[in-house]
This record gives sequence, C-alpha cells and structure tokens, in this order.
Amino acid sequence: MVQKIDKLDLSKKLSDQISYKKELKKLQYEMLNIQQFLFKHDIGLILGFEGMDAAGKGGAIKRLTERLDPRGYVVHPIAAPTPEELKYNHLQRFWNRLPARGQIGIFDRTWYGRVLVERIEGFAKKKEWKRAYEELNHFEKVLTDDNYIVLKFWVQISEEEQLQRFKDRKEDPYKQWKLTDEDWRNREKWPLYVEAADEMFEKTDKKNAPWVLIEGNDKKYARIEVLKQVIKHVTAECEKRGLTITDPAEAVSKEV
Repeated sequence: MVQKIDKLDLSKKLSDQISYKKELKKLQYEMLNIQQFLFKHDIGLILGFEGMDAAGKGGAIKRLTERLDPRGYVVHPIAAPTPEELKYNHLQRFWNRLPARGQIGIFDRTWYGRVLVERIEGFAKKKEWKRAYEELNHFEKVLTDDNYIVLKFWVQISEEEQLQRFKDRKEDPYKQWKLTDEDWRNREKWPLYVEAADEMFEKTDKKNAPWVLIEGNDKKYARIEVLKQVIKHVTAECEKRGLTITDPAEAVSKEV
C-alpha cells in the first residue's frame, strides 16, 4: 500500500500506561545489544532521517544513540553540497560517508535531497530529479545486496505544531541556533514538500530499503516509535540471514 502524509494520525501519543523513561531505557539497551550483534556478524546498518523542519529528527537520533558504543556509529548532518561536491554525481558524497560493515551510519537528511529540496528549489533540473528515483533505488539495492541493512524514516508534524516549535526556538536562547530564515521560507512551500514526499514514498519505498513514516507531534511517542521500528526491522533482516538476536542476559546465563 502506498504511504501518504495525509493518511497519518498526528494525534498519536505515548500511552499513559507507559513510562517514557523506563520504555526508553529498555529500548536503548536493546539497541546497544543490536549494535554489538551487528558488529560481531559484520553487518552494516544505515539509517536515514527526513521530514519537515522541526519535526524532531535530531531528538530521535539523540535518543537512538544515547547508550550506544560511540566507537561503533557516526551521525552525518547533511547540508547543501559544497562547490567541490557539485562537480561530482550527487551520490558521491554519500558513498564517502557510508559506514564499514559492522558499523552504524546515521544520516540527518539524506541522499533524497535530490527529489526533495533540490526538486522544490530548482537546484536540480526536472530530468535530473525524475531520473534520481531509479538511481536512489539502485544505490540502496547495491548496499542491501552487500550485507547492509537500510531503513529510512520520515518524521511528520502538523503545520500548527511546526509553527509552535519555531516560536519556542525563537524565544529560547539555547535553541535559537536551530531556527533559520530558510526554515520560515520552507513553511510557505509546505504543499510542495508534501507532494514531493508522497511521490518519493511511492517510487522508493522498497522491501529491501523501506520508508517508515513517524507521527511526530508528540515527541516522546516519535522517539519511542523510531527505536521500536529500528529494532523490529533489524531483527527481521537478521532472521532472513538465519541469525537470531539473543537477549544479552540469556547469553550470560548460558555462560554461567
């Protein structure tokens, strides 16, 4: 089924029956166990994050990595390509940032800029961004065929929630750096981003490298959901390889 932004239920919240801190801690330790398992079995993990400005991508990444071994992962904040990078194919700068097998690479903004911001702002010609869907699918297929796991997240918030977060950032001296003039300009192009994102999901949501859409109006719900989805997807991909991710407590009990 084709995923669309307007089908998301942005009213989703973390259940009152769930303790955010306890659930977060539990999932973070599961993620640490997965990190060690992937390292042991030489499997690379690539996570991409896209979404509306102020949707909470950075906060989700922070909670995802909070208890991981810092030697085993790297987070790449992706900005506009440099003049030097523009001399190469648009995927070249991402090839150079890929993690080694057994490591985790996290991208805050991704190779999908070609069919999002570059499409909307006119930085890529129509024939270039139209061609890019096939290039992106091939790029990810090469990786997943080569013992990498690829999972892509889109974090969505409402226009009203985004405006409130912008105002909060503007008034908080410790968050003002997060807000730029470009963020305000992008609000005016909201329908264009929704249109581009929906087409992106339609053309690049593949079994080997799926898109997971996260409702982000409730930050705690979004953070927990991202962790759950990563754990779920990695576990399934390992099972396809005939591997079972064991609970670390079970391993200790067997040794004893």
